[in-house]
Amino acid sequence: MSDHVRVEKDAGVLSITLSRPERRNAITVAMYGILADAIAGAWEDGNTRVITIRGEGQDFAAGNDLADFLDADTRDEDIPVWRLLRALAECEIPIVASVHGNCVGIGTTMLLHCDFVIAAGGTRFSMPFVDLGLVPEAASSMLFPRLAGRRRAARYLLLAEPFGADEALAIGLASHVVPASALSETASDIVGQLLAKPPEALRLTQSLLRRGAQEEILERMKVESTLFAERLASSEVKEAINAFFEKRKPNFAA
Repeated sequence: MSDHVRVEKDAGVLSITLSRPERRNAITVAMYGILADAIAGAWEDGNTRVITIRGEGQDFAAGNDLADFLDADTRDEDIPVWRLLRALAECEIPIVASVHGNCVGIGTTMLLHCDFVIAAGGTRFSMPFVDLGLVPEAASSMLFPRLAGRRRAARYLLLAEPFGADEALAIGLASHVVPASALSETASDIVGQLLAKPPEALRLTQSLLRRGAQEEILERMKVESTLFAERLASSEVKEAINAFFEKRKPNFAA
């Protein structure tokens, strides 16, 4: 737990809140470590029945903190961000995410590994990996074509087109779309329903829903992370990041 991630446990529910609203919940390496430990630890403690994830402030998550992320050695498979993605993919506890505002990069792709995604009506999803000279992560290069079809996935990942809550519901990324004022109440209602179910039957069913694809997902994550690490050292990423901070259009001409 830190000032930027709150982890609270009560009555079998592990509640995780991204709490860096002044930076739109951009996620640092330290935050990834706390998130990874919380989700992996919830499964190991044997007492957690539901995990909830939400963001504080105007956005769910603005993706990676770019300046912080560039200093990380992403070639190591055990760095916090890769540990978090593996923990999400391997988790056998139902995960309920409540999202609003902007969900950028991993703020969108991590939702692929949640069992319920409740989106406020004005939520905006985007994955600008290519625009930053990078490649997708979280097995999104495999899961989005399966979810939305290859053509629509190309719009999201090659063109980095944003999409809204209704489209997220239509393709199956979101499970519910509600008014922003009803976001917390809807999440609480779903958590209550899950807690009322027979716990072992719920755990086994959730595990079955994930079974079969898990090994393939982890393998795709490994391929993506290798390419991602290579891309971070590229001239394209340096130009994209410099342009971002200098508030100008990048120039990728040879």
